[in-house]
Amino acid sequence: MKLLHTADLHIGKRVNEFSMLEDQAHILTQILLIAEEEKADAVVIAGDVYDKAVPPLEAVQLFDWFLTELNQRAIPVCVVTGNHDSTERVSFASRILEDRGVYVTPVYNGTVKPVELTDAYGKVKIWMLPFLKPAYVKRAFPEEELSTYQQAVKFAVDQLPMDPSERNILAAHQFVAGAIPGGSEDFLGAEGIDFQVGGIDLIDSSIFAAFDYTALGHIHRASSAGSPFVRYSGTPLKYSFSEEKHKKSVTLAELSEKGNVSCRQIPLFPRRELRTVCGSYDELTKKANYEGSKLDDYIRIILTDENDIPDAIGKLRSIYPNIMRLDYDNRRTRSRQTVDGLPRENQKSPLEHLEDFYILQNNQPMSEEQKAFAGEVIRSIWEM
Repeated sequence: MKLLHTADLHIGKRVNEFSMLEDQAHILTQILLIAEEEKADAVVIAGDVYDKAVPPLEAVQLFDWFLTELNQRAIPVCVVTGNHDSTERVSFASRILEDRGVYVTPVYNGTVKPVELTDAYGKVKIWMLPFLKPAYVKRAFPEEELSTYQQAVKFAVDQLPMDPSERNILAAHQFVAGAIPGGSEDFLGAEGIDFQVGGIDLIDSSIFAAFDYTALGHIHRASSAGSPFVRYSGTPLKYSFSEEKHKKSVTLAELSEKGNVSCRQIPLFPRRELRTVCGSYDELTKKANYEGSKLDDYIRIILTDENDIPDAIGKLRSIYPNIMRLDYDNRRTRSRQTVDGLPRENQKSPLEHLEDFYILQNNQPMSEEQKAFAGEVIRSIWEM
């Protein structure tokens, strides 16, 4: 049994006011081809199909196209709704869609029916949970004392009528402790601890120990969480410059007999890269320096000139048409003064403020893994 795992499509997203729809259509086409070439038995989408609860028409049309293409290839698709999605909207007509091999999580009511697939080794049951908050689970079980995400998700998992002798897959969209970007050891803690960071409850990965594979969404970087078979696929595209160094992929989980699972990442190649270019205005406009590079990439430019360049972004766009952002890095900005004289603190992002605080407390900068994790926590807080 081959399951192609992706998540956090965020269809309809705009990055620095640039629509990503064409890029998303490009990457969804790649995922279709991978599903076809790998002869996937199902595609699992672990949440955040759309970027907004009420997505634009073009986003809905693109997802409709993707589902139709999968259906024409006779590839079932399991869709979990994430915190960016409206479960009520995404699951519209879900019982009808099941007849066409499209399975969508309904609003959680305490009862979960698995998707059953069969191969030479017998049944594989795919259990799907939408993004859960304690309030969502309490709505179905008002008598239960559930105040944390850890308690709520564990209770919901415990209610699943699983047969442990069968092969069981879980698809969910939650914040799981122990995410290990790139497979390296991470600072995020250990099993058995109830984690809370910035008001967001982290879920202990041991909750998913009974499943042969857990397909997760919510973290934008491909990573494992406490086990090689509890995995985030990451986003298929880079959606911020904090993800600039990420290698985007989909995960293929392969199951044979009970207890025999393997998974591998299959790389994805974007229509345009997201990258940073740094230098003086003269350096960046010198033909010898930019000739041969991919000028239509999504670019963040950092100018090192001591004086501001009039209409710099307009002039630079004649060479780099898809500039998303322009910053300065010089003595003035490093002394926390901006070009217009306003204090730099007034223009800092929450993550930049956190980085400054971390340096004050620890006398060293945050690691890339810590910054990636903190960025995910901050995004989650803003989305609540």
